[in-house]
Amino acid sequence: MKWVTRSHVHVDRVACPWLITRFIDDSEAEFIFVPRDRVMETARKEGAVPFDSPGADLDHRGDLCTFEVIMEEYGLTDKALLRMARIINAADTGRLDADPRAAGLEALATGFSLRFPDDRENIRRQFEVYDALYAWCRLQAAGE
Repeated sequence: MKWVTRSHVHVDRVACPWLITRFIDDSEAEFIFVPRDRVMETARKEGAVPFDSPGADLDHRGDLCTFEVIMEEYGLTDKALLRMARIINAADTGRLDADPRAAGLEALATGFSLRFPDDRENIRRQFEVYDALYAWCRLQAAGE
């Protein structure tokens, strides 16, 4: 399945592809990154699912970031993912004080963007960070 979002990925636009490949569309997911004003057009042309972009069904809703919206839409209720979602939301929405790990995730996202401006390479490299964060969240969820 094809998925399309805005280029110059940051927290939510890395977290969402990670979530999609790990829990929704595993090895079949193909991600397309385009300028903001071309997301919906590209979605129609490519038959891709748009996300984290104005006009997309899978976008921020109220206080939810796109990662949380995708979880909701696909019925993902894993306690570790729910914990991870709180960190991602705080980092993505600029409410860094909402979770003590959010500022670190934001810093990592910025650093990866500076080091790897190519979106595909960026998400490929950051997936390790999200795998590690998920592992930590699983440990936290097991202790609850």
